[in-house]
Parts: sequence; C-alpha cells; structure tokens
Amino acid sequence: MSFLVAMDEYRAEGRGGLDDFSNIGADFRAYGPTWSTPAGFRSFVEFLRAQRLEESPRPPGFVPTTVLWWLDGPEYLGRLNIRHRLAPGLAGQRNGHIGYDVRPSARRKGHATAMLAAARPLAAAVGLPKVLITCDVDNEPSRRTIERNGGVAAGRRDEKLRFWLDTV
Repeated sequence: MSFLVAMDEYRAEGRGGLDDFSNIGADFRAYGPTWSTPAGFRSFVEFLRAQRLEESPRPPGFVPTTVLWWLDGPEYLGRLNIRHRLAPGLAGQRNGHIGYDVRPSARRKGHATAMLAAARPLAAAVGLPKVLITCDVDNEPSRRTIERNGGVAAGRRDEKLRFWLDTV
C-alpha cells in the first residue's frame, strides 16, 4: 500500500517524533502503530473524515478540518488540510487555513503547487473567501508554492512567513 510506503519515507526523514508538531507527526503517534492493519487503517481514515464535522471531538485549540489525500492513481503523494476557520490564538496565526505535505519521493514535481491550487475552491466552498497560509522562513520551496498561487506576503510571526490568498 503506497500510503504505508509514504509514511516510511516520512519516518526516514525524522517525522513522527515528539518534536514533530505537524499533523503527520500527530498521526504517527496516535495511529502509526496500528495503521498497517485493516482495522487500524480504517479507524485512522474514519478519524480523518470526521475532522471536517463541527461536532467531532478534537483536542483543545483544533478546528474543523477537511483532510484530503493527493493521489496519482493508487499512489499516495501527499496530504492537504483545509481548516474551516483559524484556530484560536497564536496557533491560528502560525498554522493558517491551509496546510499541505508532499511525501519525500514526490517532492519538486509540482504537486504542492497543484495541491494548493486545488484547495482554493474547496476553501471557498466552506465559506473562506480569503485564506491565511504560512510556511517556515527557511522553506523556500513552500514560499514559492504559495507565491505561484497568488499568495500576498503579510509579514512574519516568529519563524513563520504569512501570506493571504484569495480563494475565489
């Protein structure tokens, strides 16, 4: 299954540790031990699908989020998160509305740019005419991805660059 191979690639680059505060890092810690089993994988997918619903339980500070996988046929290439609103406080200002992650072997092939472009009408459909997108100051590929999609620089907060992007 290409999803598991992709997760092995992420783990090989150091993802999933206690210092990995990304969605993928949290998923490794919560579901990684069981997602290689049919029941564990099903539980993981059900959790992701439920995150879009307002009534779903989630940790404090987390907001409803549509989670989509980017595929090429059966091949898992990455993940797209569309937060339906900014998380409260500093977390929302640092994480923004849209996040994307491309598996290591699929990077530098235009997938992130295509993923962000595909996210724009989906974000509009959940009521977001404009979205905040952030990236680490030293993440040049992500900055270029955001700018290619029309992101307008909105300064810096800590180690994050911030951009606003119209969805319509």
